[in-house]
Amino acid sequence: MVGETIQCLFSQTNTFTCLSVYAHEPMWIYFFLVVMMLLSAVGLPFPEEVTLVSVGILAYIGLHPELYPPPFPGAPHVHPTTAAIVAFLAVFVSDFIIYSIGRYFGPKVFEWGPVKRVISEDSRIKIESWTHKYGALACGIFRFTPGIRFPGHLACGMVKFPIWKFLLVDGIAAAISVPTQVLLFAHYGEQIYGAFTKFKYIVFGLLALAVIFYIYKKWTAKKEVHHS
Repeated sequence: MVGETIQCLFSQTNTFTCLSVYAHEPMWIYFFLVVMMLLSAVGLPFPEEVTLVSVGILAYIGLHPELYPPPFPGAPHVHPTTAAIVAFLAVFVSDFIIYSIGRYFGPKVFEWGPVKRVISEDSRIKIESWTHKYGALACGIFRFTPGIRFPGHLACGMVKFPIWKFLLVDGIAAAISVPTQVLLFAHYGEQIYGAFTKFKYIVFGLLALAVIFYIYKKWTAKKEVHHS
């Protein structure tokens, strides 16, 4: 569904109409939401924010049958509160799983092939340093920062950041950032989208430049390692 969301953003048809076919499959959407949050937690190179926004849009569609008629009267739909709760729990549990992996396996987790492909040695050292230096503040920042959530949560576990403190800080940060994205789009979807469409090509252009810069940095870092 995430792929369809991106296609709809650039399509000539209304994005909400384009996605409305999914708005009345709530159980599948909640399942999809949990799976995507788990995959994002383990380093999937796709921002969880896109999933949360997609689900929020579907909830908006379900709340406005006068604009987006359901397939039949009384058809179930994605509910904003339910989606927000499912998203929060999925994120919270996923973060704790990653933290637990880092705590149980320690530094050797960064030697695993899949992890090494996602996290460079330089990034690992920086993230470990931030975790030691800033503690709870770093833990909270990781939750708000795409790209370093996965290594950040691993590092929190690896340095034996107290479990209760991790759950508290990460839980507060997730409660602030996750449900709000779903609920904002569920209740103000068209208004937010209307503002976004004015600048969408600029936004995606900046994202493309960020991806190119990230790939370039990874490539130059590998070249330096080979030459050293």
